[in-house]
Amino acid sequence: MLRLVFLGAKGLWPRIKALPREAAAALGGRTGDQPANPRRFLASLAIVVPIACLTWTAIPAVTIVMSPSIDAWAVREAPGPIRKGDLVMFELSHPIAGPHAVSVTKRALCLPGERLREVERRSIHDGAVTGSLYYCGAHYLGASRPFGRRGQRLDHLRWGDHPLPSGYIYVGSDHRDGFDSRYFGPVRIERLTRMERVL
Repeated sequence: MLRLVFLGAKGLWPRIKALPREAAAALGGRTGDQPANPRRFLASLAIVVPIACLTWTAIPAVTIVMSPSIDAWAVREAPGPIRKGDLVMFELSHPIAGPHAVSVTKRALCLPGERLREVERRSIHDGAVTGSLYYCGAHYLGASRPFGRRGQRLDHLRWGDHPLPSGYIYVGSDHRDGFDSRYFGPVRIERLTRMERVL
């Protein structure tokens, strides 16, 4: 193993050693018997500086999505009113999420005034409620589960059958194991930031 590392380093060394000279030539510097070419350096700057500036301004505006429940790898803030199906981001404080608030991205699935309906699922053995199915009007939103992936007990939203109040949105995703309003309930609109997919 050490021999392979040594041979690899030995093969790379000439290329690493030649790198400063090649970089100087690429940027228009004097190398060997070749005179300096400042125009090449200025052309390089004209390409590199705008790209660096665009990257510097764009990267802070993009947020990487860590959840598999959303069909996006990266999102950015998108001004405007939140509509049904929009991506939204907010800070979630919940024991399942850990001791500190975390930033989560979901979709707005049921809006204020729309009828949110919960249908309880009961055990065939003792009739105890084990979870619920959720609907926005006639559209199925998802089912709650009694336990999380790590075996922790999940308390689900008890809602019944009535409209969402003004100022609240039910958030979720298509993922059956997503942790969303099925467990922590509708979220106040002012806590939500409208987002759009970048990747």
